[in-house]
Amino acid sequence: MGVLNVTPDSFSDGGRFLDPTVAIEHGRRLVADGAAVVDVGGESSRPGAEPVDEAEELRRVVPVVEALAPHVRVSVDTCKAAVAHAAIDAGATLLNDISASLHQVAADRRVGWVAMHMQGEPRTMQRSPSYDDVVADVRRELVARAEAGRAAGVEEIWVDPGIGFGKTAAHNWALLAHLDELVATGWPVVVGTSRKGFLAHTLAASDGLTAPVSADDRLEGSVATATWALAQGARMVRVHDVAATASAARLVAP
Repeated sequence: MGVLNVTPDSFSDGGRFLDPTVAIEHGRRLVADGAAVVDVGGESSRPGAEPVDEAEELRRVVPVVEALAPHVRVSVDTCKAAVAHAAIDAGATLLNDISASLHQVAADRRVGWVAMHMQGEPRTMQRSPSYDDVVADVRRELVARAEAGRAAGVEEIWVDPGIGFGKTAAHNWALLAHLDELVATGWPVVVGTSRKGFLAHTLAASDGLTAPVSADDRLEGSVATATWALAQGARMVRVHDVAATASAARLVAP
């Protein structure tokens, strides 16, 4: 799943693809690099992000989805029902739902649904994330959401542990280390670690640095964790660097 942020403020590439023409060109490049799905989002979900007005999100997302949908499977990264409906009308066939609340939309429109785990909301989720047992808690909550989706009539359901969404670095590493426990639930798993902040200190340490590395210097950690996730049984990884990840993925999931 290739990331296409049509936003001015995403943590890694905010503003680069805000122009629809540039976004569409990048989406086509992701496909050429090996993306099976292009995930179009018009509202940043980085820690501390402010919500986007519905009309603005629609303006950003719909033309891009419409242009790409004839050429590749398109998912829409949104937690707004109206944006989901409009994106489906434009050709999207998968809802990438960080709120894990749009199962009825997916059921009614007969599209796929990714239920992601998040503690809190983007504005506040990283202030003080806390769990009794992060692996057990995330597993239990995702299974409950997936079962709710199945009861509503969704036929294609994915679960995503929500790396970086209301989790400390230790929580993220624990979820990756025990990813097989989520895979064992039987629901297909999506994992998104690409360029995320928890990689910054680990990559810095590996280079003998004290300052965390920037978002555009996290390729090795992004590819390594995506490859690990696939080796543990994840069925899809959400990434910015499609070509490098696809090459690595072929080594573990040919």
